Amino acid sequence: MQIKDQVVLVTGSTRGIGLAVARAFAAAGAKVVLHGRSQPSTDVLALFTAADYQPFVVTGDISDVDSVANILKQIHEKLGDINILINNAGITDDMLAMGMTPASFHQVIAVNLEGTFNVTQPIFKRMLKLRAGVIVNLSSVVGLTGNIGQANYAASKAGIIGLTKTLAQEGAMRGIRVNAIAPGMIATDMTGALTEKVRDEIISKIPLKRFGLPSEIAQTALFLAQNDYITSQTIVVDGGLIN
Repeated sequence: MQIKDQVVLVTGSTRGIGLAVARAFAAAGAKVVLHGRSQPSTDVLALFTAADYQPFVVTGDISDVDSVANILKQIHEKLGDINILINNAGITDDMLAMGMTPASFHQVIAVNLEGTFNVTQPIFKRMLKLRAGVIVNLSSVVGLTGNIGQANYAASKAGIIGLTKTLAQEGAMRGIRVNAIAPGMIATDMTGALTEKVRDEIISKIPLKRFGLPSEIAQTALFLAQNDYITSQTIVVDGGLIN
């Protein structure tokens, strides 16, 4: 798919990986929609205006179907059909499974997995009618391996992989491609909160001996959007962590 002038919605794109993905698509000439629970900061918007680009901004909770409907209505009225969807929005609430409350488990599933479905379903229906479209879902290596203290997060990210493969099969006959990216340890606000000791322990297990960059995930998303013969895949970007 050609990226220039395509309408691209990136959920959870006011910081971290989502912001890097949005900037990459904007640089490629796409009409980018920034999304977050609240308005992006002036510093975030300045990153786009400095590159002579003004994204369309929407806010809302993707775990709420009415909120999603309002988001998509605004996009359609302003830009028309969404050609590329990048499902990036997600949360964590880590604790050992033995102490995890049902509320904690459900909230992570509600945002990460149900939220992805809430956004995807109406867009996917429209893509089926248009016989064109690309969806890239952000999963995680922990969705493939599990991780101590992340039963809720790992379950949500594993679910995203299953959702990706199903939608890829359902959409292929009408030219819709659906793939997932499973990042490893990426240098974001979340990993920045780790102690130096923990960071060093993690890096010692990564063959490439460093954390990945949000821009490297963005490059992968851009590649998956452009390559017309890749679908139903989960691309691991982790420096060799889960070889």
